[in-house]
Amino acid sequence: MTNFNYEDVGLKDYKECWDYQEEILNEIVQQKRSGNSPTDKNRFLLVEHPHVYTLGKSGDENNLLIHGDFLKKIDAVFYKINRGGDITYHGPGQLVGYPIIDLEQYKIGVREYIEKMEDAIIATIAEYGLTGSRKEGATGVWLDAEIPAKTRKICAIGVRVSRYVTMHGFALNVNTDMRYFSYINPCGFISYGVTSLERELGQKVGMQEIKEVVKAKFNAAY
Repeated sequence: MTNFNYEDVGLKDYKECWDYQEEILNEIVQQKRSGNSPTDKNRFLLVEHPHVYTLGKSGDENNLLIHGDFLKKIDAVFYKINRGGDITYHGPGQLVGYPIIDLEQYKIGVREYIEKMEDAIIATIAEYGLTGSRKEGATGVWLDAEIPAKTRKICAIGVRVSRYVTMHGFALNVNTDMRYFSYINPCGFISYGVTSLERELGQKVGMQEIKEVVKAKFNAAY
């Protein structure tokens, strides 16, 4: 079992949090280059963001279905960023996790790292009676992944890795305002829906409660 250096950032502007991630990643990379162990620099940020859409470096900007004035009208901003994946939404009521860790310390590769992240989220939602799974050809955690007419995504995942140090991470819909997903093709998919714990359970879930579950499941997964 691993104990990550968790940092609860609360509600924080996306760009400020992105810059903070870059700062931590660069510190870890610099320590690695100098031959020192960067264990003490590893961080796992837990955060909510104000309304924001982010597009991965291989994404298609056409998957953002709104622009300019309408973005302002719904109090949202848009960023092109340096993770993998396509477009996604972050906002209040969504738990976003950013592990900034040296994969060499955990002796795992990028694919295994993402799979363990998926495992931790699957274990998290299982605590609430939901059966999540992977979907072939896509990252993240899905419900009813084998039933196309019912398939819906509850957690998006997109990462960047530099010298085996990670940033970005996952976005788990907890009490998310799902209307904001109607303005994009989430993660580039037009055939599948999105969902949240609140929508599936018919009631809100406390954010502090879900953070503690996520911590326990990530500690167990790695």
